[in-house]
Amino acid sequence: KVYAEKDNRIKIKFLQENKGIAKNSNEALSASTGDFVTFLDHDDKLSPFALYEIVNAINKNSDADFFYSDEDILSYNGRKRLKPHFKPDWSPDTLRSYNYITHLTVIRRDLLDKIGWFREGFDGSQDYDLILRATEHAKKNIHIPKILYHWRESSGSAAGNPFAKLYAYDAAKKALSEHLLRIGLKGKVHDSPLWGIYTIKYEIVGNPKISIIIPNNNHVETLKKCINSILDKSEYKNYEIIIIENNSNEKEIFSYYKEISELNNIKIVARNNPFNYSAINNFGVRHSDGEVLLFLNNDTEVINSDWLERMIEHAQRKEVGAVGAKLYYPNYTIQHAGVILGIGGVAGHSHKDYDGRDFGYFNRLKITQNLSAVTGACLMIRKEVFAQVGGFDENYPYAFNDVDLCMKIREKGYLIIFTPHAELYHYESKTRGYEDSPEKLKRFYKEIELFKHKWGDVLDKGDPYYSHNLTLDREDFSIRI
Repeated sequence: KVYAEKDNRIKIKFLQENKGIAKNSNEALSASTGDFVTFLDHDDKLSPFALYEIVNAINKNSDADFFYSDEDILSYNGRKRLKPHFKPDWSPDTLRSYNYITHLTVIRRDLLDKIGWFREGFDGSQDYDLILRATEHAKKNIHIPKILYHWRESSGSAAGNPFAKLYAYDAAKKALSEHLLRIGLKGKVHDSPLWGIYTIKYEIVGNPKISIIIPNNNHVETLKKCINSILDKSEYKNYEIIIIENNSNEKEIFSYYKEISELNNIKIVARNNPFNYSAINNFGVRHSDGEVLLFLNNDTEVINSDWLERMIEHAQRKEVGAVGAKLYYPNYTIQHAGVILGIGGVAGHSHKDYDGRDFGYFNRLKITQNLSAVTGACLMIRKEVFAQVGGFDENYPYAFNDVDLCMKIREKGYLIIFTPHAELYHYESKTRGYEDSPEKLKRFYKEIELFKHKWGDVLDKGDPYYSHNLTLDREDFSIRI
């Protein structure tokens, strides 16, 4: 009352009873008069410059309806700020994996009126439900890459104790399920071993044929391991394997080719030109029958039996251009969990060398998410999309051909998805070797310059799925200093 008497912008509404968080919040909304609305928990804090940054973002994005910022945790006594969460720009699949947006959220009042404010039956995840509905209808969803919100840690809040509100997780699953129905995606929401993280298994439409394209040169035991893992472990059966033979000279590999070519879903096609990864794979596509393509390195080994299902469920979606898998080194450290633009000057692998059991930066090793690119060592794409972007650019014989492909895909408006639910070992560069000789380094730097010339404007803007507050010197999500 004292504050309200001193400042007419502060309004208090006394209720006769506690109506629950949704109805209580709606009572407050009914008293609001602003063009935009934001929400602050009673024990949390805004940064001193939060309102300025919000208005600045609104003025720069006058057609946007939805804004969100980065945040951190405030210790219970308010003396320490912990766990800064530097978020990606708008990422619909990341949001379906968990509520990465949370705080600070700013929504245009007209949009709030359109979607119907907070809904009962979602207590504990009422904000998640609201965010899902708002982002479905917003003209633009704008990320403000600054920490504007300090979420206080306490035993009764999710910030300090994920078990404090177990009912919230059921409410979140309900919100996600209804979200899928509204946007026309058929899928079932599942819990994960981590509280607050969700896995959606999308319905696979029909039984599309997958063409698995594998370039190969010698190294019979390496190829055997790859092929056997596909044949022995894959539950999804409608696939063909196309091995592109490229200049092998060991008799053992040709004996193996003869053996496996008797299988009706494997064919070997020879291309005896000098090595060019892009040209080899484009050649393989011309010999494929499937409506879905899977580019796979010969030095990989399948881990989980539903790996193809977990990739094609996304590749089938009309808004998705390419899907990448989670790859491990033989010692079960991370080789690939997506590609981040700008690391090392061009691109690097997310969470490289992390322990395979690690959750990653804000659980990003455990969630399906949108990224700028994924590795060609295991990349799935619809054949129609591959044709639309002109396939692999053969000016990249060795490096960055996969990143270039993903850039072309995103340029057409498609999403790139990384799924941690398709897992393989990758015995990296076992057949082609590393880029470490003077000749190899020369061609590597040539392709770097080519990539920078072609995509320099994108590199200058920064990766939209990786905060500029995080380092580009390493692949570990450490803070930029």
